[in-house]
Amino acid sequence: MTRLSNDVDVALAAAEAGAAVVRSANGGSLVKHAKTPTDFATDTDLDAERAILEVITAARPADAVEGEESGGGGVLDSRRRWLVDPLCGTLNFAAETPLVAVNVALIHDSRTLVGVSVDPIAGEVFWTDGEQAALRRGGVDVPLLPSPESRLVDVNCDGPLDRPFLVAQVIVDPAFRSAFGPRVMSTTLAVAWVAAGRRAAYISDGHFVGNVHFAAGIELCRTAGCIVTDLHGGPLETGRGLIAAADADTHQQIVSVVAPHLAATEQAQRP
Repeated sequence: MTRLSNDVDVALAAAEAGAAVVRSANGGSLVKHAKTPTDFATDTDLDAERAILEVITAARPADAVEGEESGGGGVLDSRRRWLVDPLCGTLNFAAETPLVAVNVALIHDSRTLVGVSVDPIAGEVFWTDGEQAALRRGGVDVPLLPSPESRLVDVNCDGPLDRPFLVAQVIVDPAFRSAFGPRVMSTTLAVAWVAAGRRAAYISDGHFVGNVHFAAGIELCRTAGCIVTDLHGGPLETGRGLIAAADADTHQQIVSVVAPHLAATEQAQRP
């Protein structure tokens, strides 16, 4: 277990174990397990999560774990909790669209210590230990360098159904479209791409504290030097939604575009 002597090694080994499962199943037949009429898991999700958890529980038996598919486990009252998203982009995967991620993060109370997001198809591993953020490809680590140069902004179109769909309003706003090119990857791999300079920003509605899908990508962005806030431009932990931007100027542009739409949706929710 020498190789797994620190938490980032555990996270890397666990995420890569899940990625190997996803990679081997890519393009094959799938067994689907319905969650809602528009969402499902596959046997690959379940198998990848099992492989990830086996690594974590063997290396850190005193920690809590939370898997997207299996829920909580381990020592549930531990202040250290591993968040496992075994296949982010299941619908992409089922449609043989190679845009998926395997996410593993470790949080201590509310602080993220380690985050790993793996692209199992491209063989790219994005990782952070909270001090450095890097892309590992072919065993070589390269620092993640955010950049607004692409002017591409990925948007999460999986939004709440009980209020106006904020992201859709932002996408059609002429001020947004004149400054940025919207893209929809439908996987949190896009958040890691902000940290890597492949996207200028990422926008989503929802809540993101202790989120198994987003914890790794958010920590990658923060460590790489991105601006990470809620949709108002305030603290992510106490607000609504997510903006992860490559730099302060891009962030301010997006906050300005989002503001009137956010105010309208919040007004619509008031009695």
